[in-house]
Amino acid sequence: MVLAARNGAALDDIAHDIRERGGEARAIVTDVSSRADVEALAAEAIRAYGGFDTWVNNAGLSIFGRLEEVSDEDHRRLFDVNFWGIVYGSTVALQHLRKTGGALVNLGSIASDLAFPIQGMDCASKHAIKGFTDALRMELQARASRSR
Repeated sequence: MVLAARNGAALDDIAHDIRERGGEARAIVTDVSSRADVEALAAEAIRAYGGFDTWVNNAGLSIFGRLEEVSDEDHRRLFDVNFWGIVYGSTVALQHLRKTGGALVNLGSIASDLAFPIQGMDCASKHAIKGFTDALRMELQARASRSR
């Protein structure tokens, strides 16, 4: 198993726990808002294990505050992680999964379908994740039906 997050110490602790219980885990510090980091993550999984059959995009952050009171910089960082992290993870993983088969899992939240105050930009990013994932699913289904 390959684990990825920005917090190297937390990753190392989790990987250690998995190995102590008889599992196999590699911890790769990754900022999912960087396509280069996500590409390096996929390359390490392929190098270490010969590939992967499941890719889970679950990185996210939230901001509590009124939309007009949160800085543009903080809003942009949230979108870079929540939305672009899903986009980069999906498109990078699909380069491999198209050849080998497998599953791509994109996680949103209840905020994907429901907006609420004080976390408005998080809700917006989750709506965007749902829209991206729905469109990606349709494109993949159309490609699969054409190749039959």
